[in-house]
This record gives sequence, C-alpha cells and structure tokens, in this order.
Amino acid sequence: MSEILIKNAWFNGSETDLLLKGNRIAGIGSGLNAADGAKVIDGTGKAVLPPFYNTHSHAAMTLLRGYADDMELFKWLNEYIWPIEAKLTAEDVYIGTRLAILEMIKSGTVFFNDMYWLQLATVRAAEDMKVRAAVGVMFLEDASGQLSEANRLSNEELLAHRGEFSERIILTLAPHAIYTVSESGLRRCAELSVESGMPVHMHLSETKKEVADCRAAHNGMSPVEYIGTAGLLNRNLIAAHCVAFDDRDFAIFAEAGGVISHMPCSNSKLASGCFDLARAIRHGCRVTIGTDGCASNNNLSMMDEMKFAALNAKLLTGDPAAAPAPAVYDIGTRSGAAAFGLDAGVIAEGKLADLILVDMNNTLLCGGNLISDMVYSADTSCVDTVICDGNVLMEHRKVENEEEIVTAARDCRRRLTGK
Repeated sequence: MSEILIKNAWFNGSETDLLLKGNRIAGIGSGLNAADGAKVIDGTGKAVLPPFYNTHSHAAMTLLRGYADDMELFKWLNEYIWPIEAKLTAEDVYIGTRLAILEMIKSGTVFFNDMYWLQLATVRAAEDMKVRAAVGVMFLEDASGQLSEANRLSNEELLAHRGEFSERIILTLAPHAIYTVSESGLRRCAELSVESGMPVHMHLSETKKEVADCRAAHNGMSPVEYIGTAGLLNRNLIAAHCVAFDDRDFAIFAEAGGVISHMPCSNSKLASGCFDLARAIRHGCRVTIGTDGCASNNNLSMMDEMKFAALNAKLLTGDPAAAPAPAVYDIGTRSGAAAFGLDAGVIAEGKLADLILVDMNNTLLCGGNLISDMVYSADTSCVDTVICDGNVLMEHRKVENEEEIVTAARDCRRRLTGK
C-alpha cells in the first residue's frame, strides 16, 4: 500500500502532519511517521483544505471556449453549439476533456459530473489523469422522439465497458432536458434509475421560457411538477441550473430530496436568470456547485463560482449576511461529494484521500481568514498541490504532460473552428 506523508501543514489553526495510506487519510497529528519509501511532501507554508466537486459540466467544451459568446441560450445551442458538436470525434472529446481536467486540477477540483457525447472518451481521459468523474448515459431525442443512432451506440458502448472502470468512475442517466426528451423518455429514465441505482442528471428550469413552455404543454405544471409525474423527482436527481424556480418548486424539490447544481457564472453569461441560493437554503434544498461547460462560462474555476454564488445571494436578498463564506465553501466541497455518495469533501481520518494544499504566502490568502479568502479573493494560483484518491495530481503547480495536453487541444480547436 502506497503512503504519502505531508509534514508541517496548516490545519484547523495549527501545524500538523497528515498520513495517507492507499486512498484514505490514515492519520492527522504531530510527529507522524511513514513507511520506508513513502512520498514526503513538505507542507510548510501550506494549508490543507478539501478540494472541489464540480456537479455539472460538459468537459470537452473546453474546445469551444469563446467560440459563440454573448448570445441567448436557444440561439447559442441551435445555431452554433449543436452544429459544431456534430463534427466531434471520440479523439476530439478525449483531447477536450483532458484539457478540462488539467484546468480543473490546477484550480483544485478532483471530481466532475459530465453530460456529453462519446462518453467512453471522457472516461478514458478521467482514468488517464486519475480524477473522479460521473459520466452520463445521454438521452437527447430528435423531433420524432427517438435517440439518434450515434447517441444510442455511444450509450451502448459506455455500458458495455462499465465493468472495466476504476472506482473513481460513476455512471449516471442523463436526459438532457424536458424540451429534448419526451415524457415517455423521461419515464424510461426513471425506471432505469430504479432498476440500476444510477443517479439522474439533467438540466431543469434553466430559463423562464422553459417554464412557460412547460406550463403551456402540460396542464399548467412547472418543470419540477412535470418531472415529478414522470417519476424523476427524488434523492437520485441532480438538477442543473434551476434558476426559474418559484417557492412552490423549491418546496416540492426540497421535500423530494433532489440535488441542485448551482452555476452562477454560466447563468449570468447566458442571461438565463439568477438562482436564488438563499431561498433554496431556506427551503432546505440540497445545493451544490457546478461550472457548466467552457462555451458558456468560460472557465472551470470553482472559486469563481463560489464567489459569484455568495455575491448573487447577497444582491438578491439585500442582506450582506446571506450565503456566508463557510456555507458556500461547504457547498462547493462537502455537499458535492455527498451528492454522489463519496466519502470525501472533508479532511478527517478514515475519509478518502482527496485534498488540496494552498499557498499561505500567496498575496490573495493573507487576509487572516482562510475560508473567507478562498471564497472572496482566491484564484487558481493559490492552489499548490492536489491529491485525489491518494494520487498526487499536481505538486508545486506542475501537472504531468500539461504542455502536451495544451498543444493537442490547441491543434484540435483550430481544426474544428479554424481559429
């Protein structure tokens, strides 16, 4: 069993050591020792914190960063994003996902929940770079209510190989949205979730238009009420965006125990609306944080998302005490891990060995309140070391093969877009 010993790191107000054995945190305390041959990391001047768990992404869209900026959601999807995505090969998805994972590692993220095409390429990238990922069995129907042949084959390929994946890979069922999957398709996803135990991951109530169209088509029901009739509204649901919830939606969703993935940067950029985080918390909803894809954000920094989440909550409520920094950091870390049943997201003996070391000498972390600094002032330069499942993914801000990953992505982008 491999061991990692982190010496003299700042944790809970004092310097201490952490011993990692295999993929678990085996000890926290002073004067710890490791077996001969263990990797030793000098934590002097560094603080140990939980890493981030990104609960909604389209990772390979790093290839489309800046491709179709500054337009509303449905024009952006129908006229730009979906046409160019139709050109992507499995190798393109692999290259784009590796770039996304590199960006996430360098910003302290060790898990992403993905919804995209050619999913086996996404799994391959996650396995190669030793991060955690939830990868969706994708459902996006055509006008006749059928999955495309490519969609069906990609799903079948993913499921056929699932026994080969490491424990870091989780599969979900991923119906894209209520406007791209029929009622029968949604019901089938609900049935498959019960049969398989797989979570369901979908976009929900992302815009006012989606809500208005749903009410017009389904006897006045909101999207939340509509998916409830299809059997999808329960603790196994991870719903992305949710910006157009009203009080009734929040109450129904909270009672069902579903998970909301809040991504304020993408919502703002697409002008989709402003999710009411304070109201969601008041109703008792389980809230996590995601980034969305790079074509609508345009980065994958969970630190940006936490800051926007906190500031938007204060702006909406007029209350500067709304969404305090510790609560928001918890949403970006522990809550995300818990939503996917991961025994992680906190630093404690026995937990999975997922953690980051941040540089206390960075000018952005000199405020005297570490968690407040991480939410309101930190950027990716603050993250020095990233460990996931007992594997060192980045040390002193260096990730293996990062130059090759960037070069391959740049070449792929130019071939796809001409830019």
